[in-house]
Amino acid sequence: MSTQGDYSPVAAQAVGYHGVTNGSGNVTFTWPAGAFAVAPVVTLALQSASVQILSARITSNTPTATTVQVLVTTGLTVLGLSVLGPGVAASGVTVHAIAVKA
Repeated sequence: MSTQGDYSPVAAQAVGYHGVTNGSGNVTFTWPAGAFAVAPVVTLALQSASVQILSARITSNTPTATTVQVLVTTGLTVLGLSVLGPGVAASGVTVHAIAVKA
C-alpha cells in the first residue's frame, strides 16, 4: 500500500439510512438481513438547526446494526483562548449513515 493512497472500486452493496437521536443522544441503524457478512464501513453526517458544536461517534458496529452517539458542546472563551465544554447527549439530531461492504 502506498502513502499516496490506493484505488478501491466502489463496493457493490451500499445502504443509506437516516434517523433521529433519542434522549440519550443515540440512534441505531438496523441493516437489511444478509446485507453484510462483516461489520460495514460507515460514514456519518449530522443535520441540525443548532449552531452548537456537535460530534458523533460509532459506539457499536456489527453486520446487522450500527449504533451512533451524538454529543453537543458549547464553546467558551477564556482570556482569548477557546475552550470546549463537556459533551452532553444531543437529542433530536438527524444522523445520515451510509454503510458499504468492508
